[in-house]
Parts: sequence; C-alpha cells; structure tokens
Amino acid sequence: MSERGYLIKDQFAIHFITFSVIQWIDVFSRTNYADIVVESLKYCRANKGLRVHAWCIMSNHVHLIVSAVEPNRLSDILRDFKKFTSSNILKAISENNRESRKNWMLWIFRKAGERNSKNKDFQFWQQDNHPIQCENDKILETKLQYLHENPVRANIVRREQDYVYSSGIDYYTADKGLIELDML
Repeated sequence: MSERGYLIKDQFAIHFITFSVIQWIDVFSRTNYADIVVESLKYCRANKGLRVHAWCIMSNHVHLIVSAVEPNRLSDILRDFKKFTSSNILKAISENNRESRKNWMLWIFRKAGERNSKNKDFQFWQQDNHPIQCENDKILETKLQYLHENPVRANIVRREQDYVYSSGIDYYTADKGLIELDML
C-alpha cells in the first residue's frame, strides 16, 4: 500500500489514515472539491465495505479513522478511493473556469505525475498514507481527538463540532454530519 514501508497489516482493524495533496496544495479550500471526497466516502461506505468511524477534510489533507468489512480489504478500498477522487478532482479543476489557480495546480500535478512511474499523467495525492493501526483505546482516543481538533488548531473554528467537513458534530452533539458514521 505504501512506498515507505507503512503497510496495513490487519486489513480489518481500525486505522488512522492521512491523505495529503501533492506539495500540500490547498485544494479543499474550495468546497466543490471537498464535496467530491465526501461523496466518495459515502459511496465507499455504502458499496465497498468501508466503515467510516471519523473523518476530517482540511485544506490540503484528509484524516480518516476507518476499517473494512470482510471480505473487502482496507488497502483495496483506499486504493480505489484515492484513484477515483484524484481523477474526479483533477477533472473538476480542469473544467472549472472560475478556478483562478487552475493552471498552476494542474502544472504541479502534471510535474509530480511525470516524476512518478506509477502514474500516467498526473499525481494528486502523495504516495504515502502512513496508516496507524489503532490497537488500543489510548491510540484510538488520541487519534480521534487529534483529527477533530485539527480545524481548531488551524483557527478555522473555535469548537470541533462547528467544522462542517468533519465528524466533530457527530461526536460532540446530538446532530448528524455530512457522512453517516460507524461510531466508536
């Protein structure tokens, strides 16, 4: 699953995963691109056996706490998720006539793709996901807190539950967020 030795050993265990955009480009500062990630997570949850326990989309990366339902392998789901979201986000950027950063972003994604033999043309996500298996409650609680505090630390919101693109609302209130969760 990874070039740097970070592998998902237990395909059905709960993992904390981070996907980062190439060169940390702030793609998800535009909601139309973040919505592609949300819809893909919903699809993977409904159709591919992905269990979404917590999530947060920041401007240039995505944090997930996820697992898979047998016989679906978490590595396979995440591979398909990254492939689908990257191609659809790149398409949305290239077709967005109002995107002031279009040429610059596509140039960077093209250059990254040229340097990576695993890609045909473009590379959107960094290769490495650095999955961390949540082997006990302490790790799980630490990662859950880190994930939800991310927008607070970035001074986007004051409280975890106020950030729309995360599961904070589900964990800190009785309300429901954008994605149905498999609560921990």
